[in-house]
Amino acid sequence: MLKIGLDAMGGDFAPEAAVKGAAMAANELGSDSRIVLFGDEEKIRTLLANENCNTDKLDIVHTTEVIEMGDHPAKAFQQKSNSSITVGFGYLAKGLIDGFASAGSTGAMMVGSMYAVKPIEGVIRPTISTVVPTVAGTPIVLLDVGLNVDCKPEVLCQYGLIGSIYAESVLGIERPRVALLNIGEEETKGNAQAKATYELMKAEGEKGKFNFVGNVEASYIFTGKIADVVVCDGFVGNTILKMVEGLYQINVRTGVESRFWSAMNYENVGGTPVLGVNAPVTIGHGKSTPLAIKNMVLSTERAIKAQLTQKLQEAFKA
Repeated sequence: MLKIGLDAMGGDFAPEAAVKGAAMAANELGSDSRIVLFGDEEKIRTLLANENCNTDKLDIVHTTEVIEMGDHPAKAFQQKSNSSITVGFGYLAKGLIDGFASAGSTGAMMVGSMYAVKPIEGVIRPTISTVVPTVAGTPIVLLDVGLNVDCKPEVLCQYGLIGSIYAESVLGIERPRVALLNIGEEETKGNAQAKATYELMKAEGEKGKFNFVGNVEASYIFTGKIADVVVCDGFVGNTILKMVEGLYQINVRTGVESRFWSAMNYENVGGTPVLGVNAPVTIGHGKSTPLAIKNMVLSTERAIKAQLTQKLQEAFKA
């Protein structure tokens, strides 16, 4: 039985959005999966009473504290020992749940990822990624999108492998094409970081570690024609992500409708996986709606079922 932990107290609209999203997810989970809600049991049960869902798939772990967005992440994680995030990570570290998701404090979620479940041995720096649509109708993985704003070439090269494993295992893309985001396609383009990273990724590609296809310009990211995985540092990745979010909002306000722009809605993605740690962890948008929470839970379930963590651990043993 797979157990997916969910922080019921995390997010701007918690616990209402989290509980409603969990109820929606419970109706779509596989027969061998269930959700473990961490939070105020009385509030959770009151909210569940108004939902038409399969409560047999829901467990509750009562907690009495909440890590607020304004709290210092590391201090709050330690001092608020009975918070929904801290207790959730405790369960994850002990193997009592198989994955953990929250739309709460991103900082606290990263503290838990780094110090409770810890990075996979061999991974220099874990990363956060996102799945974005393309006009071709196929998704791509973009990483890093904000965790590591300054990256050494060795770190970016590892992201190529991590992204490739995620794309193949979770998204089902066979032999995913991995590209380095750059200002031109030529091998000699870019700054010192890009040039050094290119050489490392090219060497790893020649060894068969992943399918490196070279540089990709930003104008081709969303075509789906060149790459299935796009590697960049967190500064660039986060800038791209927020630009796209802004363009999506402009399209909504101006009444522009298309399958591509509808797929850009963060609610359909659900959350951002933390890759390179010893258990599946997903971080949701602070403004997550019930739909976003539902999709965050389901994406965490997919990562667990794909044995993503085990595949990453195996890859970094070599």
